[in-house]
Order: sequence, then structure tokens, then C-alpha cells
Amino acid sequence: MPGQLTVHAEAVSFFMKIISKMLLLGLAAGAFCLTSCETVENRISEHPDMFNTLSPRDQALVRQGQIRSGMSMNAVWLAWGSADQKTVGEMRGHPTETWIYVHYATGYGYGYGYPYGYPYGPGFGFGGVGVIRTHHHGRSFVFFGDPFYDPFYYSYIPPSIPYPYKTVTFSNGRVVSFQYLAGYR
Repeated sequence: MPGQLTVHAEAVSFFMKIISKMLLLGLAAGAFCLTSCETVENRISEHPDMFNTLSPRDQALVRQGQIRSGMSMNAVWLAWGSADQKTVGEMRGHPTETWIYVHYATGYGYGYGYPYGYPYGPGFGFGGVGVIRTHHHGRSFVFFGDPFYDPFYYSYIPPSIPYPYKTVTFSNGRVVSFQYLAGYR
């Protein structure tokens, strides 16, 4: 018996070390994510040389997180940060680059707020529909299912829907057009 207790104590000690290391790693990752948030102030303080090359007008706009036509790519990056997507194209015979900034909205599954199966009654995942089919080899099977089954209805993770909320287009390294959804300026 004393040998079994020693083995048990060693196993518990081993798992406690593993758990404490995993917890420490998780806390470190969380702290990194929280401290690495990208803000206008962070970008300016990390790249003062880039910010100091801007005109006083552009510096004031960048501090407010705003841009204007004719602004440089560096100024837009300082004001708006890194784009989620970039595309290339052509406008009036000149090559262009468009930066797209994306937000995510949480959507609710259709049927949200209604009892399952509304207006057809409760489904509870099993319906009374049976399908009998005979194969050409003489075998048959029966399938029972719910015709109103929706796999997203009881989803615990609501869908995340991406949508572009800001875009800026450059030609020759300068802003030629930009747009944003009202309320996100």
C-alpha cells in the first residue's frame, strides 16, 4: 500500500505541474492579447518618425482617426491601422490598391425567439416522417427524421457575419477615394 500512495502522489504532482503551466501559458496569452490592442496612439508612439513626416493638417486628422483625399498610405495606416483585406485594380487607366476594413456582427439563427418547429408544432429532433425505399438489389430501409430540423436553431455559437465598414483606395500611393458606414467614423 505505501508504494501505491507514492505512485498516486507522483501522478497528482505531475498533473498539477502540467495544469499550472497550462494556466500560466493561458494567462500570458491573454495578457499579450489585451496589451497588443492596436490604437491610433499606439501606432503613433511606435512610429514617431512616420508621424513627424506628415503635415500639421494630416497629423491632426490622424490623431482623430480620420483621413482625407490625397493623404499618403502611411498616414492612413496610422489613422486606421492595418487593413483586413487588400485588393488591386485599375481606375482611369492607373493601377490602384484598395484597403478593406471588416467588422463582424453576431447574427441570430432564423427561428430565434420562436418555439422549435413554429408554426408546425414541436419537433424535438425526431419527426414522424418515414421514408421507405427499395434498392434495385431488393434491400429496403426506413428513415425517420424531422422535416423542420434546422441545425443552427439550437446553436450555442451564434454565427459571425463579416461586413466591410471602411474602404480606402490609393493610386500612386495617395488616397483617391474612401468610404465608411455612418456611425463608424
